[in-house]
Amino acid sequence: MTITTCVFDAYGTLFDVAAAARQAAEEPGRDKLAACWQKLAEDWRRKQLEYSWLRAVTGAHTPFWEVTKDGLDWAMEAAGLAGDLELRERLLALYWELSAYREVPKMLTTLKAMGKQTAILSNGSPDMLDGAVDSAGLAMVLDAVLSVESVGVFKPASAVYQLVEDRFGCARDEVLFVSSNGWDAACAVGFGFQTAWVNRAGLPMDRLPWQPHHVLSDLTDIPQIAGA
Repeated sequence: MTITTCVFDAYGTLFDVAAAARQAAEEPGRDKLAACWQKLAEDWRRKQLEYSWLRAVTGAHTPFWEVTKDGLDWAMEAAGLAGDLELRERLLALYWELSAYREVPKMLTTLKAMGKQTAILSNGSPDMLDGAVDSAGLAMVLDAVLSVESVGVFKPASAVYQLVEDRFGCARDEVLFVSSNGWDAACAVGFGFQTAWVNRAGLPMDRLPWQPHHVLSDLTDIPQIAGA
């Protein structure tokens, strides 16, 4: 089946989730953060995801911004930075302006030139996603920005992947879904999408009933896969 629609997870896939901690660590007077920013960024992202899964399982949904703040609070306490309220506010502000990975603008522009429909499908709240898209200048190369807030549950719930089918009216096997989360790309296979896992960190494959169709180190080859 020909791919008509290319859909991307946002955080860690199009947008660099480590950028907020890295940028803050480069600012004057941030010596303590500079010594641990990579660990803080990793902990922040890990707890953000863990809290989203736990809320999905328990039915205790909350906007992703709350999950993001909770994850940061855990990471800052683990790093011995819990009392630095100014740093907390700075990190949260930077999260609204995450930079896109360098290959993203050209990749999305190429997909649009090929006649493909493009979209984001993310746990992010609509206002968070709008901020990231605007900051990265990607609005003109995206046909839709889809948030889990419209269904009230986080990925990998099937209701989230269903948003793509509902929005574009396409068959599931016409969708190429791309995520930096191996579990996300795998679960989307279970839903019926073609998928690509952007494994930037070279991690092992998750042990799940499904596996992504493609494993990549970045997004450069997405147009080639979509056009094959």
